[in-house]
Amino acid sequence: MIFDYETLKMLWWLIIGVLLIGFAITDGMDMGVAMLLRLVGKTDLERRTVINTIGAHWDGNQVWFITAGGALFAAWPMVYAAAFSGFYFAMMLVLFALFFRPLGFDYRSKIDSKRWRNNWDWGLFAGSAIPALVFGVAFGNLFLGVPFNIDNLLRVSYQGSFFGLLNPFALLAGLISIAMLIAHAGMWLQLRTADAVAERSGQYGRYALIAFIVLFAAAGVWVANLNGYQIVSMGDTQGHADPLAKVVTTAKGAWLNNYTERTWTVTFPVLAFAMALSALVFSKLNKPALGLISTALMLVGVIMTAGVSLFPFIMPSINNPNISLTIWDAVSSHKTLNIMLVAVAIFVPLILAYTTWCYVKMWRRVTVEEIETNTHGSY
Repeated sequence: MIFDYETLKMLWWLIIGVLLIGFAITDGMDMGVAMLLRLVGKTDLERRTVINTIGAHWDGNQVWFITAGGALFAAWPMVYAAAFSGFYFAMMLVLFALFFRPLGFDYRSKIDSKRWRNNWDWGLFAGSAIPALVFGVAFGNLFLGVPFNIDNLLRVSYQGSFFGLLNPFALLAGLISIAMLIAHAGMWLQLRTADAVAERSGQYGRYALIAFIVLFAAAGVWVANLNGYQIVSMGDTQGHADPLAKVVTTAKGAWLNNYTERTWTVTFPVLAFAMALSALVFSKLNKPALGLISTALMLVGVIMTAGVSLFPFIMPSINNPNISLTIWDAVSSHKTLNIMLVAVAIFVPLILAYTTWCYVKMWRRVTVEEIETNTHGSY
């Protein structure tokens, strides 16, 4: 075996965090672009310009989403089972919304009809805004606890409903998700387009950054007043994973315990706020490349803030806190984690390499004039 069981459990928490960050920075940016499509593109040519900034990348960026889902299944099968049964209707809503993306990108400009193209524009908006909202809502519900049980045979059963997920705090988390992706996309479009489209993109990106700062601060205050989860006693973290062999209590503000016990973790929320503010400044100074780097680091700060706040919990149970799933007891076997670690060590660098190569080879500003002269070769 490459690593001991406890180390592997920690490594896989970090790996899945990295995959989620990769998904947010790349495919999340595409979603933000589609949400901005009708705001920054006032004419059909301008909207085609916006779409063509991600036309070469959007499908490849979805690899991060698929990889994160596969890693979740392989490393945390009980979390996968609880999430995909408990959030079944939410996941189906995401899936059907995502159908609009490939169809919209590929078929939108095939017919020279204003009505046809407007309908696909709204389809692209829905196919991006709905997943962004649902992913944020899902994360918000983790802080509140998910209504599931685990029996003595380790079978997971979910007792909640789809509309139960749409509570005020979870919707706030969903709005944070939308705001941060639009902000990231605004910096991308300010960098990759020109003239009026770039100017509008920077403007809406800055609006989204201000909204993000306000919403993220509000969520922080709210979390400080929520009943968080904390482990009182835990089984052997090197032993067989057993989610029934621990004692968990809840206490007001417990989600902030990690920040007092490990003060270095305060770096992550500070990073999120600092990078949002720096992106505002860089965008206003018309330095969108630095703004894009800032929003990417902002996404890192947000996702790591959520992960560190919940740590070591992955999916707390509101029905019975003792069966809450953690990184120590919701994982696959020692052998499985080692085998999957080898696969990750091979394929994640490959994904990074070809993604970087694609961005470097196709890096340019997309202009309205380019679309006019290459109308049949562009999206």
